[in-house]
Amino acid sequence: MASGSVTIRVMFQGLEHTAIASPNPKVLADWYARHLQFRINFEYDGNFFVRAANGTMIEIIPSQGDRTPQAMRTPGIRHLAIAVDDFDRALAALREQGVKLLGEPYENQGNRLVFFEDADGNILHLIERAQPLP
Repeated sequence: MASGSVTIRVMFQGLEHTAIASPNPKVLADWYARHLQFRINFEYDGNFFVRAANGTMIEIIPSQGDRTPQAMRTPGIRHLAIAVDDFDRALAALREQGVKLLGEPYENQGNRLVFFEDADGNILHLIERAQPLP
């Protein structure tokens, strides 16, 4: 290292997990395990962490109060994107399991995607990218 150079340590590594509040966290955690091949990897006090094959996690916590209306473009987090390496097989699996699709699959800039809902009505989408994002 050259004299006078400074090493900058990265403090912020990225998202460790995203939380979803649910009226029944166990049911929703089981839904992610059954339909999307996540696994329940940690539980405490009614909170469930589910982990995807690539290591990303969702924490499912007990909700309080009534759910507010949700639409694709209302403010806030709008969807979670689920990466797949075989779009057709993943879509067929969702259809076979009766998962509610929010439209027909389509292609955008070479990427294949379809929006759908989890057991609580949260918006998700499958995506198979033609090329990884930079």
